[in-house]
Amino acid sequence: MPPDKLIYMANQIAAFFATQLGDDHAERVAQHLRDFWEPRMRAELKALSASDADQLHPLVLRAVQILG
Repeated sequence: MPPDKLIYMANQIAAFFATQLGDDHAERVAQHLRDFWEPRMRAELKALSASDADQLHPLVLRAVQILG
């Protein structure tokens, strides 16, 4: 999948969870990625978090750290 598409999708997920109540937003983003993204997509997102961190929502960056 093109990197810009992964970035867009991850940022959309983060934007949604950022509006929810609670203080576990990054954990919810990580769980969503775990539940609905295939391992290859998560691996690509992890690589993008290292090379294109400035394009990713802060919740995505924290979720990637949670995913390990």
